[in-house]
Amino acid sequence: MKSTPLYCVIGDPITHSRSPEIHRFFADQQADSIKYESKRVDEASFQNFVRNFFESGGAGLNITLPHKESAFLLCDELSERAALSRAVNTLFMDDLGLLHGENTDGLGLVRDIVNNHGIVIRNKRILIIGAGGAARGVIHDLVSCNPASVSIINRTHHRAEALAKYFNVEALKVKAAFERNFDLIINATASSLVGELPPICSAMLAPNCCCYDMMYSKEDTSFVRWARENGVSRTMDGLGMLVEQAAEAFFLWRGSRPITAPLLKILR
Repeated sequence: MKSTPLYCVIGDPITHSRSPEIHRFFADQQADSIKYESKRVDEASFQNFVRNFFESGGAGLNITLPHKESAFLLCDELSERAALSRAVNTLFMDDLGLLHGENTDGLGLVRDIVNNHGIVIRNKRILIIGAGGAARGVIHDLVSCNPASVSIINRTHHRAEALAKYFNVEALKVKAAFERNFDLIINATASSLVGELPPICSAMLAPNCCCYDMMYSKEDTSFVRWARENGVSRTMDGLGMLVEQAAEAFFLWRGSRPITAPLLKILR
């Protein structure tokens, strides 16, 4: 009798993760049988955990903070997205025993913005706030949508410059960004997790501007709340991105693509 395939999300911390309920929902929807767990794994244990997981027959891993860059370094094969972002959030082993890495974050973000919220990215002026791993993981997919421009700001400007140069987009100093306006502003910092705002001012908001926070919470994030208080009617948090990137991981593992709308309705 064939055993039920085991999947797992690993990170530190991990108690907040909604990946187990998301993937179990997808499996039920697809009439598929899987086990999906969450494990707290610290940085010192990460490499051994991954190796032991697959050697013992594990089918796939989702990787969350702080391990995405470490996962990238472990892979034998990388998708174009993963290679460009130098970060991996989905792992699986092929029949030859090669470890494959993918980054589904950018695809999840774009699908949420375009498919779930009906927002056109093409010809839009995009501002990304933050120059860390979250920003790095989504720029390639945003650029692929042919926006008018993509600009990056960061409190530490040299980090924005380095990231912008890598992806051939624009780095702005915060003060210069305050003197321009944008059609889509994406908060790729973790400021909302501690109830703070990234560097932003209302002058940056173009008419019909959309504001997207890659973080999510049960209540409005501080960034979403600020946007609404400043007259932005299209505000979004990262819950849809979480579901869409998970759906892509599920497809990579199981070969069937879940329908995300019913789950998003439940989670909202």
